[in-house]
Amino acid sequence: MISEIAWRGVNVLLDEYVQINTEDHVIIAFSPDSGEAAAWVSAALAMRGVIANRVPMIPLTDPDFALRFTAILPPTEAISGRLVVLTFERETMSHDEVIRRALAHFNRDQCAVFRSISSCEELFSTALLATPEMLSGINTTLLERCMPAERLRITARGGTELLVGINSTRHRWISNRGRWRPGNFVILPAGEVATYPASISGILVADFAFNVNALTERSARLVEHPVTVWIEDNRAVRYECDDAEVSHFLDQCFNTYCAHNVGELGLGTNYHIKSAIALNSHINERRPGVHLGFGQHNQGPGVEYQCNIHLDLIASGGKLWVDDDREPIDLENISPSSAPHPSRTRDEDVFSPRIDELDIDDCCGILTKEGLQLFNCDTGNGEKLLDRP
Repeated sequence: MISEIAWRGVNVLLDEYVQINTEDHVIIAFSPDSGEAAAWVSAALAMRGVIANRVPMIPLTDPDFALRFTAILPPTEAISGRLVVLTFERETMSHDEVIRRALAHFNRDQCAVFRSISSCEELFSTALLATPEMLSGINTTLLERCMPAERLRITARGGTELLVGINSTRHRWISNRGRWRPGNFVILPAGEVATYPASISGILVADFAFNVNALTERSARLVEHPVTVWIEDNRAVRYECDDAEVSHFLDQCFNTYCAHNVGELGLGTNYHIKSAIALNSHINERRPGVHLGFGQHNQGPGVEYQCNIHLDLIASGGKLWVDDDREPIDLENISPSSAPHPSRTRDEDVFSPRIDELDIDDCCGILTKEGLQLFNCDTGNGEKLLDRP
């Protein structure tokens, strides 16, 4: 049974994010762990008089998915409204290139794709309750202040104290607000702005959660055992946690080429997310406040390194000072702007690692029982790392 508040989130997804109408042709692709989510959305669509074709998919590696997906696509001339593709997965975002190739011959203005990761009840009962209109306004407020800035100072009540240099001419800002634009896939849950810090130093106390591009069975919550990271010249030079298992987890993550680099300054903006969930998830990452992504960056070729790990360490809340402003922005209480959203931002893409040359010891069951599993969110290719002596 779906809860009343989760059912509300299903309807917000369809009415506010997708903006569904009865002329749309809908396809729902889902992994085995997200069958309930697919069923809830299918039921809500049926109540609107919209019938959805459903197609199952195996995460990461599914040789037959392209055939199954292509087989249920309608002829282009049969679409009177839009072709809407909704995907639901819990821990992965698979077969991106398969979907892109299959949709390539459709009119990009008629084809809307919404890809949901972290497909659990909290996706609907919490994260999707924040409407794209509100998220767009909040993101705009931050971008209006931060994009022209040269430096930021960020603090949080757990002990975070960061000095950040900004170069918006060289480094693009990313804004995930749940808005669809032709040719782009919408990544859900939404609610974040981020960039690459031109410089960063100080202390991050991640007292909320982590999110890593790996399959892990351990709880992502850090509320009872915060992680403290000391940062100098854009690199983590020291980290500690009073929990032995979390410390070992951090060793495994940071024991990767370039994993000590700060590749992302992220500011969560989803005002409905207040409590951390155990799932390694993007839901936690959207929590209002500051987080840093260690390892792989969020830029194009202008940042000249690649890393197989992307580890987000997330703090609760935060205050942000822009340049010489005396009054900070309270990241948990941002008034949405009524101005148009800046056009010089990128939409979010889930991080896509290269894992063919990764050299890391087995994690002894802390990440998975069979070793660390990294996944390629953009192509759906994955590789299980074998146990090593």
